[in-house]
Amino acid sequence: MKRIQLLIFLVAATVVLSAAQLIKTSLNLTVRDELGNTVAEATVTLYETEANYTEEKNPAASGTTDAKGVVKFKELKAIPYFVIVRKGDLDNAGAGEQIGKLEANKINKATVIIR
Repeated sequence: MKRIQLLIFLVAATVVLSAAQLIKTSLNLTVRDELGNTVAEATVTLYETEANYTEEKNPAASGTTDAKGVVKFKELKAIPYFVIVRKGDLDNAGAGEQIGKLEANKINKATVIIR
């Protein structure tokens, strides 16, 4: 009986560990204007280093926000990212250019305000 319980425990632990590894480190980033409205079709670019951010070279990822003002990035490193968001003459310069360190194997969320 104890062997069966141990076997069940080991199988359950394996399933839990496997499920945790299925979720990749990702980021759902919402873009809002200074009034709090979401901004569709904004261009979002992530950079791993401040030098790349400053020079706007070697982006880690880029995308465009959907109708709800959200862009989703998948399979990112669990590090902080520098971010540039632009739409027309609006951007996030001087207002939150870096996103804190992402949690590994989680769907992280952040909001950036553009003016």
